[in-house]
Amino acid sequence: MPSSRNTAFQYKSSKWIILCVFGCLISAPSLAETSGAREPDPSEIFAPLLLPDAPTVYRSGDGTPGPMAWKNQADYRIHVQILPEKHLLSGQEEVRYQNNSPSTLPVLWVQLDQNIYKPDSRAAFASQWHFPDHTSGMTIKNITVSDLKGKKQPVQFQISDTRLQIVLPEALKPHSKIRLQINWDYTVPGPWGGRTAVSQSRNGEIYEIAQFYPRMAVFDDIRGWDTLPYLGDEFYLDYGNIDYDVTVPDNFIVAASGALLNPQAVLSPLERARLQAARLSEKRVLIRTQSDAENAAHHASTKTRTWHFLMQNTRDVAFVTSPALLWDAARLDLPPISPAPGHPVEARLAMSVYPIEAAGPQAWDRSTEYVKHTIEYFSHEWYMYPWPNAVNVGGHGAAMEYPGIVFDGMKDRDAKLFWITTHELGHSWFPMIVGSNERRNGFMDEGFNTFIDALASLHFNKGEFAPKHDGEYAPDTGKPADDIVKILMDPVYGPIITPSPLGSKGDRHAIPYFKAAYGLELLRSQILGPERFDRAFRHYIEVWAYRHPTPSDFFRLMNSDAGEDLSWFWRGWYFRTWFPDYAIEDVKYTSDAKLKITILNKGWLPLPVTVLEKWTDGTTTSVRIPTEVWSSGNRHTLEIPSSRSIAAVIIDPDHAIPDVNRSNNEFSATGRPTQ
Repeated sequence: MPSSRNTAFQYKSSKWIILCVFGCLISAPSLAETSGAREPDPSEIFAPLLLPDAPTVYRSGDGTPGPMAWKNQADYRIHVQILPEKHLLSGQEEVRYQNNSPSTLPVLWVQLDQNIYKPDSRAAFASQWHFPDHTSGMTIKNITVSDLKGKKQPVQFQISDTRLQIVLPEALKPHSKIRLQINWDYTVPGPWGGRTAVSQSRNGEIYEIAQFYPRMAVFDDIRGWDTLPYLGDEFYLDYGNIDYDVTVPDNFIVAASGALLNPQAVLSPLERARLQAARLSEKRVLIRTQSDAENAAHHASTKTRTWHFLMQNTRDVAFVTSPALLWDAARLDLPPISPAPGHPVEARLAMSVYPIEAAGPQAWDRSTEYVKHTIEYFSHEWYMYPWPNAVNVGGHGAAMEYPGIVFDGMKDRDAKLFWITTHELGHSWFPMIVGSNERRNGFMDEGFNTFIDALASLHFNKGEFAPKHDGEYAPDTGKPADDIVKILMDPVYGPIITPSPLGSKGDRHAIPYFKAAYGLELLRSQILGPERFDRAFRHYIEVWAYRHPTPSDFFRLMNSDAGEDLSWFWRGWYFRTWFPDYAIEDVKYTSDAKLKITILNKGWLPLPVTVLEKWTDGTTTSVRIPTEVWSSGNRHTLEIPSSRSIAAVIIDPDHAIPDVNRSNNEFSATGRPTQ
């Protein structure tokens, strides 16, 4: 998501704080280091790095899941109804929870995200979100549990802010199942609701419904139950199958995560025919036209329809419903899948739904084109998209992602619409497929996703919207290596991985989005090269798909697969706020016809760097200095045999690395370098 969500990896466990006492290993940077007042110390820069999470039988030393890795599973059967006259959502769900862990669970924890809107919620005091109004949150009517034979009994439960604890009558043993039945309702917030909202369009209200049902918290091998309160950031969920019904007035349509299982019951014969035509078309086909939406908006509804969806192997679902939506779709050029057991194998669809005021040749008329490119390109480059459809919603502008569906703004257009569509759908891979913990390690979804977004911008339509400048890379000079220098030099910005429970001050967007993304770009283009990086990155996605990796897992896998000990880079870029700073100290000829160029390392993050030599005869040569050179000291002399006369020497001529002081990076024969 973009920065307007004020998301961040803000919340770290005490483990991070404890490990930070190990001094140079991962301790917080001193002002002397970040300002350059203290000379870089190779013994600190290249020291072994103690990662926060040690290898276990559940997580291997090569960064892959261990031989005894496990994950719990939560399957849902959900029924919800929207009552527009009251802006009320009511629901019933059955959760089939499988405890695959080696632990016995006396309690279960459930997330109630709608409680964020209560006037006394923690978010009302502690988060960056400010609501002009409040709701009463989720009303839990009753909870029962049942065994596999169907015997039900009520349970004790306690609500604490956005969490609900269920005390089980009998502890859930390892490798056993339990069923929960929960009834609830809540008032849908207005457009200020953000992650779930109702907003007005020309032809009626649009309900963007997400985080709408009680969702099981994650029990994992790192912390047990992960029960951070919801403060408006994002979420951490287990995987399962979600079978759900949405009942709405019969003039509404519903677009949702997963496959629509009952098109015969909710779509007209003409709409079904258009939908089938879209499965064969590379260009968008209008399923619901402007006149269809206008007719629906003026139709006085007295009946309801129930739309039935299934989303398999997912961590969440969301949906949008309204009488005001246009709907178009086109074929996804991916292997077809069966939307559910017993259903025919079908071509998959890129889809868009949006109100009439969003339509236009450079606006939402192109949305499905962008959806199609995003899903196909990322499937080809990184990992196959697993779900039947991908839906882009033009609503009030939450800019928020869920598996199979994303909520964007009806006013988005031109490059902004391309960038926001690509970014939100890119989250299908991080964290919807690779299920990292967004609330604790936001850089593992926002930064990783921003990185692949930038590559997608270069790829789309011969770079029509490249390079990416949607606020993810900011400020905007067109050279990310120079743009990020301000962030690297400003002490307001903390490390990507910070021990603070509330994150660093300043614009949180700069760190988990921009700096984290640019770190991967440095790895790919400057340290490992695209071939090694891409192979390792694909392996990371493959082995952690539908699992829960930590930063330590990612660092270890990249080390192992790339064949490098990257401790110096992880420490400097992720755990500290270090940066590169090179300078030319001297350029001279020796008596034996050698040009000697002395380079100083003045920064604590010595990235590989290119030194360019320009000769007076118009030719050029270059030397690549690897990082290991600086393990023995901060001064290195290049000796270049040559009988030619030197005209100039330039460090990093292409601005490929974020050297924080370029005033001393050039030497010319008519003057001396600035030191």
